[in-house]
Amino acid sequence: MDEGPFFFCLKHHTVETRDGCAERHRLGPFATRSEAEHALDKVAERNEQADAEDRAWNEGDR
Repeated sequence: MDEGPFFFCLKHHTVETRDGCAERHRLGPFATRSEAEHALDKVAERNEQADAEDRAWNEGDR
């Protein structure tokens, strides 16, 4: 079993360990393989949240 940290490779769309692709191609580090596998889901969630906060700010709903 691999030991962390784990990274999600944006170039290959795979989970890698420390010895994977260059850092500029990766998201992470993540403590578990499962967290790394869901990295793009987390990015999408954070983007949606930031967009909602931006809309609220622009509409004066601070």
